[in-house]
Amino acid sequence: MKPSLQLKLSQHLALTPQLQQSIRLLQLSTLELEQELEKYLLDNPLLERQEDYRTPETPRDEGNVDAPAEAGAAAEQGEHSQAEDDSWLGDQAVTAGSSGSFDDDDDGDGDYQNIQAATVSLREHLLAQLGLMTLSDRDRVLVRCLVEALDDDGYLTQSLTELSEAMPEELEIAPEELQIALRHLQHFDPTGVGARTAQECLALQLEVLPADQTRSLAMQIVGQHLELLASHDFPRLKKHTGCDDDALRAAHLLICSLNPRPGAAYASPDTRYITPDVVVRKMRGQWLVNVNSDAFPRLRINSLYAQILARQRGSGLAGQLQEARWLIRNVQQRFDTILRVAQAIVERQRQFLDHGEVAMRPLVLREIAEVLGLHESTISRVTTQKYMATPRGIFELKYFFGSHVSTDAGGACSATAIRALIKQMISAEEPRKPLSDSQISEVLGQQGIVVARRTIAKYREALSIPPVNLRKSI
Repeated sequence: MKPSLQLKLSQHLALTPQLQQSIRLLQLSTLELEQELEKYLLDNPLLERQEDYRTPETPRDEGNVDAPAEAGAAAEQGEHSQAEDDSWLGDQAVTAGSSGSFDDDDDGDGDYQNIQAATVSLREHLLAQLGLMTLSDRDRVLVRCLVEALDDDGYLTQSLTELSEAMPEELEIAPEELQIALRHLQHFDPTGVGARTAQECLALQLEVLPADQTRSLAMQIVGQHLELLASHDFPRLKKHTGCDDDALRAAHLLICSLNPRPGAAYASPDTRYITPDVVVRKMRGQWLVNVNSDAFPRLRINSLYAQILARQRGSGLAGQLQEARWLIRNVQQRFDTILRVAQAIVERQRQFLDHGEVAMRPLVLREIAEVLGLHESTISRVTTQKYMATPRGIFELKYFFGSHVSTDAGGACSATAIRALIKQMISAEEPRKPLSDSQISEVLGQQGIVVARRTIAKYREALSIPPVNLRKSI
């Protein structure tokens, strides 16, 4: 074949570095965004935070917010203007916007944010009590060994035989000695610590209570019929114990008041704080959405380096300057997109904000994407790990989306609203005659909402509500 020249037209999407950065920043959570920005601030000397962004002379308007201008999604268009006027280089600061305000009440409460309560571990609490006891050195060592063997809930998960075999042979420790040490440990606070089973834990707590008929019946149930109580098989419990309804009800309440995990109160708290990206308030009858100023990073170009670069065009900082400009623009665009999506969600979920979960309407990503002219993948990135603070609580943006169930009237009801209805019906049911999944399905059917029994069971399990037999009381 002879070589020849051919002209062919084709289209392809080129992901520029700026577009890749925009997409990456959009899918990050607030915490991940802060970590990413710290890397940029360390690597780029031209980039810095604008800490004091409000001058004392500027009056603060708590009610009004400078909403960021609506920007087209970079992930959709892939077009960014590269040529811009460099005359701004001499400006004092170039800031990534000031979009939104979040109850910035300077009442001094921020001084307490870094104060943390001192926590004492279960091991430290028990060893402190051991130090106050008059025991021999050998017994003291054995009790300490048992304390070290406890789990986070205060249970001794290893048998005494296993513990004695694991100790040095020259000590010649018999299981009987460990049994005595265990009895010492089981008299420590919190009551129930050192138990080997949940049955023993509850029995230890019952032993320290004043003796009466209710305690005696409770100890009998815990010692011999705990499985029947767990399955709420009250007729068989009454048959085996020979008690009446009132006595069984009192013993049941007493057992429920006990703590099956005595050591859990001393576990180190694993608290995770959420900083909402947007805040929703109702003002003059209208729901308004603002960007949370605490979550919005304020970046600017270092004025000193910008002036040097303006005088020396051939400086090696030109590339870092462009990177800093891209980052500032992409951070602004990230919050612009989040704000637009949040506003669209609030417009469609006003009834939820006014009346709660039962008024949640069905909503899918495609509906918001069509309204804003964005792709569904962009809406998915925006709603993942982004949070909205409302008068009803803080919710992830994905919370407002859900499947729908058709109604007899030809409309639709969201799965969130159905779960809320199920929760309401179960909370209002008669304890002696709880509603089964089939009965709940029939009640919803009478309201025009057709839901299968298996779907009711799935929603009930998602709400961590036990089945009908475990909700039945005396």
